[in-house]
Amino acid sequence: MEPHIHVSLFCLFIGVVSPRTAEASVDTRIKPGVNNYSKYYNYSELTGLLQTMVNTYPHISNLSSVGRSVQGRELWVMRITKDPNTDDPGKPRFKYVGNMHGDETISRQVLVYLVDYLLTKYGEDQRVTELVNTTDIYIMPSMNPDGFEKSVEGECDGTDEGRVNARKIDLNRSFPDQFEETVVTKEDAPEVWSIIQWILAKRFVLSANLHGGTVVASYPFDDSANHQIEGSYSRSDDDLLFRYLARVYAKNHPVMRTGHPNCPDNPDESFEEGITNGARWYDVPGGMQDFNYLHGNCLEITVELSCCKYPPASELRSEWDMNRESLMAYMEMVHIGLRGYVTEANNGSGLPDVRIVVAGINHNLTTGQHGEYYRLLIPGQYNISAIAPGYTTQTVHNVLVTKGKATDTVSPPLMPQDFRHHNYADMELFLRRHSVEFPAIAHLSSVGRSVQGHELYVMVISDNPTVHEHGEPEFKYVGNMHGNEVVGRELLLNLIEYLCRNYGNDPEVTQLVNSTRIHIMPSMNPDGYEVAREGDKQGYLGRNNSNNFDLNRNFPDQFVNITEPRQPETEAVMSWLESVPFVLSANLHGGSLVVNYPYDDDREGVSQYSKCPDDEVFHQVSRAYAQENALMHKGHPCEMLYPEEYFGEGITNGANWYNVPGGMQDWNYLNTNCFEVTIELGCVKFPWEKDLPKYWDQNQRSMLQFIHQVHRGVKGTVSDIHTGSGIPDATICVEGIDHNVTTAQTGDYWRLLVPGTFNLIASARGYEPMKIYATIPKDRVEVVDFKLSRVGAGPEGRLPAGPPPTQDPSVEEFQNFIHYLSQGEGLEELVRSTATENRYRYRSEREIAESLRGLLLNFPKITSLRSLGQSVDFRTIRALEISNQPDEAEPSEPKIRFVAGIHGNAPVGTELLLEFATFLCMNYGKNPAITRLINSTRIVILPLINPDGRQLAEEKQCTSTRGMANARGKDLDTDFFGNASQRVVEAQPETRAVMKLILERGQTLSVSLDGGALLATYPYDKPVQTVEKEGTLKYLANVYARNHPRMHLGDPRCPSTGQGGVLRAAERQSHMGSMKDFSVDFGHCPEITVYTGCCMFPPAEQLSTLWAENKKALLSMLVEAHKGVRGVVRDRSGKPIVGAMIVMNGGVRVYTAAGGFFHALLVPGSHDIEAIADGYQHQRQKVVVSSHEAASVVIISLNMDNRIFGLPREFVVAAAAASMTALVLTACIIWCVCSAKSNQQKDGFHRLRQHRDDYEDEIRLTSMGSKKALLGHEFQDESESDEETLYANKL
Repeated sequence: MEPHIHVSLFCLFIGVVSPRTAEASVDTRIKPGVNNYSKYYNYSELTGLLQTMVNTYPHISNLSSVGRSVQGRELWVMRITKDPNTDDPGKPRFKYVGNMHGDETISRQVLVYLVDYLLTKYGEDQRVTELVNTTDIYIMPSMNPDGFEKSVEGECDGTDEGRVNARKIDLNRSFPDQFEETVVTKEDAPEVWSIIQWILAKRFVLSANLHGGTVVASYPFDDSANHQIEGSYSRSDDDLLFRYLARVYAKNHPVMRTGHPNCPDNPDESFEEGITNGARWYDVPGGMQDFNYLHGNCLEITVELSCCKYPPASELRSEWDMNRESLMAYMEMVHIGLRGYVTEANNGSGLPDVRIVVAGINHNLTTGQHGEYYRLLIPGQYNISAIAPGYTTQTVHNVLVTKGKATDTVSPPLMPQDFRHHNYADMELFLRRHSVEFPAIAHLSSVGRSVQGHELYVMVISDNPTVHEHGEPEFKYVGNMHGNEVVGRELLLNLIEYLCRNYGNDPEVTQLVNSTRIHIMPSMNPDGYEVAREGDKQGYLGRNNSNNFDLNRNFPDQFVNITEPRQPETEAVMSWLESVPFVLSANLHGGSLVVNYPYDDDREGVSQYSKCPDDEVFHQVSRAYAQENALMHKGHPCEMLYPEEYFGEGITNGANWYNVPGGMQDWNYLNTNCFEVTIELGCVKFPWEKDLPKYWDQNQRSMLQFIHQVHRGVKGTVSDIHTGSGIPDATICVEGIDHNVTTAQTGDYWRLLVPGTFNLIASARGYEPMKIYATIPKDRVEVVDFKLSRVGAGPEGRLPAGPPPTQDPSVEEFQNFIHYLSQGEGLEELVRSTATENRYRYRSEREIAESLRGLLLNFPKITSLRSLGQSVDFRTIRALEISNQPDEAEPSEPKIRFVAGIHGNAPVGTELLLEFATFLCMNYGKNPAITRLINSTRIVILPLINPDGRQLAEEKQCTSTRGMANARGKDLDTDFFGNASQRVVEAQPETRAVMKLILERGQTLSVSLDGGALLATYPYDKPVQTVEKEGTLKYLANVYARNHPRMHLGDPRCPSTGQGGVLRAAERQSHMGSMKDFSVDFGHCPEITVYTGCCMFPPAEQLSTLWAENKKALLSMLVEAHKGVRGVVRDRSGKPIVGAMIVMNGGVRVYTAAGGFFHALLVPGSHDIEAIADGYQHQRQKVVVSSHEAASVVIISLNMDNRIFGLPREFVVAAAAASMTALVLTACIIWCVCSAKSNQQKDGFHRLRQHRDDYEDEIRLTSMGSKKALLGHEFQDESESDEETLYANKL
């Protein structure tokens, strides 16, 4: 049942408008060189002429194409209105279309003359100026440029070839028709398809289609149900209105109003009052005017301008003279009847697509995007109803539409009334009041505090102010950075009031709030404001913050090393800018009157132009602000103070004016996606209160126009082509511009660009880059989406198919869960939804033990507690495991280790881990996300490694080393050695206990908490030249730092802040024997060390803040543990292989645990993995790891290794058999040879006996000599005897 809705549901604003009754005098002279009445313009000439016009009058004209003809000619449309690059819902849209039949050419020329007339007379002729200011005019000179090029001048009857398009299609017979089906393909009539899309998108109110062949104004319908060739009056529901509109054109045309065209081919033809019903004249199915009326909210008539379709050019001037007044008067008809807005009663937002029903007229219109509508009506009294699904219909009775001067009852925007200086208390009350009064669109928060503890308030104004909406750009204004420059502070309070009070009533405000998330920080330096003094013109009192630092010299700089300590206001703003994907911003100052754009300084430190890569974009957005402020645009801001100072168009390059190192605008541009300018609002820094209204008057339009600029350039989404999910942190590169932007958490991006054609390239880790050519229009943002394929994927974006993994049926659901938490909003929502209340304090070693036992007793189903060993003084070192099955091995789940307290004088980590364990247990079964994380992860928490040192440490000692070492004075983080050869003394008992834990297989990630800095470090602590796994280790440290509100910014008060809050450990303090190095080298588990704050042992009051800062980062580590690559190694029979080595990228190794499972974290990108196991053949695979997806799953099946000496078994056996055969043959041959020699020797000895005596003597002598020599050599001792040595020494 619908709720009862009273009158306030729909706010129906009604304006009554009538045609002009007095004709203004006109000057028909055309500026020389612009138009030529003695010739027709061909396509090339027409294009050049239109481009020249828009370049000459850019403030009221815009040229675009709605499509192309068959032969590729652009269908040019000239838009003429004030502020042509914005869409103001308060102005009705009107259009003229000419040359639909290519051989009917008068309309083409007359519309070019009309364009020129409107542009040249704007600002001179009151009638033209008013029409352009209040109407959104679109003029298309030629809908059929191909046909025109084939037509012949002087052919009054036209040509068949010129009438139709290049595919011989009559465009005015090709639109969808109410009485018969019209089938024309996009390939045959691209002109028609383009016009249809244009009509449906723009929601025109009134239109005319200009033709030739006679002289008459024809109105709908153009055909009838019986399609009688002629004489059948086909009446529309707005017949009286159409007759009224057609007569307006006809009566202002000297020939048409007679009703007798006197055309040579039909001299007896006549039309009463110069008008006719289309179907009564002749039946035209598929005509454009009927489509406009039935489908486009638009009333259109067709006007025939001349008897001759293509008369000689000599007649062009007379045709223009005859049609000029008709063209003007007909355009003015767009303002007759009723107009207004339909809004939602509760929040004032505009309602689109609401039906506007006029009783007695069976033709309804619908409201536009912002709830606006325009209903043309002739004078009379009407009952108007607004109807929308889910709402009670509202009717306004007896609405009177009269003749005479236009009456518009739409209220003008409400202007601010609170023009006074607001001190901090006043400003706070103002902001809180508006936040409470307008909760649907205004949300107040603080991004930090000043030195003196004042909140740095930000008011967010949007239709959904608390969250970033996909595709909606983020915009910001920051004021009062210098405390004594107060105009910006007051203007921003005025702007908040203006936006809140006009939302739902004023179309422009409603559009901006609905389409933009607007952040307003009225004061960045509230401390300075409190000491500044009213009336200060050029002083410095209150300029700096309470520490006397200039905040606009306090940001990191690209050219200068900023040595001053980072101020809390600066840190807060930097953190804010890092957390929101801002697109455009302005920093409001005082002391001059100019828009200042980057860069603000240069390498040489001198005043000269310092050009940034987006110089043209900054010119564009700066001019948008300056040109709406007449005094600023003049360029001579403070003639009394600086008579020689001049800024062309009211804008300047910062460094060209004067050097500002450490400025906020350059930091925005270089470190975020945000383009920021600095706006000087006036010559007096702290003006008197009575002068504040004039500053609002001067800057109101400028501030709104500048917000509009966030909707320029290109925007879109970068997504995975297979899953469709957005890819965060993807890079958008514009060729030729050395400045990239990155996507937000859901893959959406915005990139400000000037109009033109650009090559855009989207890239992301693990994906193939993609290039798209995009043409950026002037009046809107171009949408360009990228769908990226993973590296190594097939043509449809899918990775090559492998053996199907054995996985839980809900694995896809879990992957979506990890993807959601990997987006910033998912983790933020988890943090918000699990707020905990606790009184934070430091616990003694005994209380820590009791806390752990308490968790075990209260949550026995998800916890187990074990003792790892004892300290030197026999205190027990305990580890708590949290899992849904804590007493069972689950090798398929990632195991993450959190440790703290290796240094007893840094107990913050201990307290954070105890709170983290409590937080997880308390939310198990209550919060779905926490429950799912615990069910799928084994979490080991070791809160205190060094209990003896903890007993010695003292609270509030930020730099003391008391308690750092254990009871024997040993720094435990120098005691972890894996090789016995490296160890000088026996390991400490605490070290042995932790080493035993680290060496347990299957651990995926380890996070160690320490103190004394604000950064995350990664291995190694020892001085090594290269780190084998550095990319992954650094990435993990970056994940923690990015999810910490301050760590990624660095803290100048801490030593070794690192780049982005991340540092290689050895660069901070190199030493041997660290726990993280041992974890990587011997535990095969990556470990990072997180330093939670500059103070080693801060006061207990700070624990609450420290927990809030680290909660999201700790949770992010749980999510990260599910990424990388995981899988199982098994043989061909499916038996798991335990102890297999998984080598990644040729270096890093992990080993399979029970069940053959393995899991390794890897930096996002493409990786090679190799599985190695004894007795099995090696196998290689390529995997792709994503920063926002769950681990890639691989199933590796290894074949038995049948090789001998690296060769196939069959080959080795065959080779051995062949070798044996060869040996046998060789032996036989040797035996035969030896036998033959034996016979020869017998014969020889027989002959030798004849000389035996001589021979034996010779043999004997030779043998004796040989033996003596042999024996002498064999037993010779080359060393000296002891006696010989002693004797030698005596000598």
